[in-house]
Amino acid sequence: MKKLIIGTRGSVLALWQAKHIQQRIQSELGILSELQIVKTKGDKILDVPLAKIGGKGLFTKELEEMLLDRKIDLAVHSLKDVPVDFIQGLGLACITEREDVRDCFLSHRYCDIKALPIGAKVGTTSLRRSMQIKAFRPDLDTQSLRGNVQTRLKKLENGEFDAIILACAGVNRLGIDTSEVRHISPISTEIMIPAMGQGALGVEALENGEVFSLLKCLNHNPTAICCNIERAFVRALEGGCQVPIGVNASISDNKVYMNAIVGLPDGSEILQDRIEGNIGDGEFLARELAENFIQRGAKELLERAQKMMFGE
Repeated sequence: MKKLIIGTRGSVLALWQAKHIQQRIQSELGILSELQIVKTKGDKILDVPLAKIGGKGLFTKELEEMLLDRKIDLAVHSLKDVPVDFIQGLGLACITEREDVRDCFLSHRYCDIKALPIGAKVGTTSLRRSMQIKAFRPDLDTQSLRGNVQTRLKKLENGEFDAIILACAGVNRLGIDTSEVRHISPISTEIMIPAMGQGALGVEALENGEVFSLLKCLNHNPTAICCNIERAFVRALEGGCQVPIGVNASISDNKVYMNAIVGLPDGSEILQDRIEGNIGDGEFLARELAENFIQRGAKELLERAQKMMFGE
């Protein structure tokens, strides 16, 4: 087979992810590939909070256009950035095994969220994280933190923030440790429910193409089951990647356990619930849980969250 072209964003973390898939394609399929770096809207606009430029395809649109134009053969994404609905003709060929699903606290001075002083500045790009931080510690000052991981770490080092929140998966993949940041502490999912798909990679390709079929062997079924359940929940709520929704599904003894939260970015109002059931009923359970949220006013809450984001 011809050499494949892998589309990827250009950050250090995105390149790690693309190279990981590249190595697996070579070792498991015996196919060579090369990387093509693409700048997305989310990479170009760095002076505005993500929520204000958010919407479908913030980090994927340009890559998807190149797939449709057959300029690349596959695109590697952080699955949490991938919208729940695809452009016709495209889909996820595989979802890889999940890294640590949790969010991570990083600080040079304080050991965890509880240790932060009143009014401490916490940097995060995510309204979901901000919502849950404020629900747990209303006294903290959450502020928008844009840029790649290295930029965020530099701002922490320069004292612009008392702490920042990143995904544990990215911290682990880049090998960031206490020699670089003194305090690195995963945040319990009891305190902060992750984003849909967090910790997994999604590989996108043309649905009826040869590459799509080939890549299926890279799929990690337990991860794919959990991530598809999470995505079904967000789809039922008609939510996107940039609204304050946390949802996490896990599997144990052939049962699926699912926790979810929605609310306002300032944490002043939240809805939270959980559900469990047989693994084969996962997506049905996701829709059932979403319907429960809708009955309790989740869609109205998310509309208010959007107005709060845009200052309307």
